[in-house]
Amino acid sequence: MSYKIIMDSCGELPEQYKEDERFEIVPLTLEVGDDVIVDDETFDQADFLAKVAACPLCPRSACPSPERYMQSYQAKVDHIYVITLSSHLSGSHNSACLAKNLYCEKYGEKEIHVVDSESASGGETQMMLKLIELEEQGLPFAEIVEQIERFRSTVHTYFVLDSLEALRKNGRLSRVKALVATTLNIKPIMAGDRGTIVQRGQTMGIKKALGKMADLTIQEMPDPADRRLIITHCNAPERAELVRDIVLAKIPVKECIIMDTRGVSSLYASDGGVIVTI
Repeated sequence: MSYKIIMDSCGELPEQYKEDERFEIVPLTLEVGDDVIVDDETFDQADFLAKVAACPLCPRSACPSPERYMQSYQAKVDHIYVITLSSHLSGSHNSACLAKNLYCEKYGEKEIHVVDSESASGGETQMMLKLIELEEQGLPFAEIVEQIERFRSTVHTYFVLDSLEALRKNGRLSRVKALVATTLNIKPIMAGDRGTIVQRGQTMGIKKALGKMADLTIQEMPDPADRRLIITHCNAPERAELVRDIVLAKIPVKECIIMDTRGVSSLYASDGGVIVTI
């Protein structure tokens, strides 16, 4: 069966798939003051971070419209999968679901499944790579849907950021009761919990925080030999490599992928942020 996998632009697409027509990124838009930036292949992270640093206003993001998703559903394939960032953090999932309903009303039933990643960034990539595996096994659509939903519930997301201001000012920290002052150089270790953000710990300094995040990854990795370690970073390759080295020194994994963040993840991770998904 032929298939297509669509991700919103909070997900990171590995380099080898960027020219493959089976994969498409539907862009969100980013707002930095009066600048509106489309999070597509033209996104320039360095320019974006410079704009954010120079702007007194908090940057914001806007999800794709249902009409934009409907365009992607026009693909002449048997199965379509859509992966969105957590429905608790963005309207992207609702737009994709509404687009599916509108598409089927207009053109008739089609095998389209929208996956709420309950994560972001590399969490979406985890879903994408798992879907490729399932499709290449030749499984029926219904079974793939069942398996990807089950897999989604086993994915863990952790992150350490230099600043949580973009998340806080955009209302993404509703379940975090209190955060210590960043002037004390105390860095919280954050995690995803069924699509919302929680705090898992804190420590002094960024290096110790990255180490503690790596330790959580090691402790909570389900079946390491069959899992991918995906590390995404916002302009912080050395930090990403440090986390990778700590984890891989302790446990084997099927594959380790390090990627720089696209626009949406760059907005919320901020300069220097590191995100780990397993």
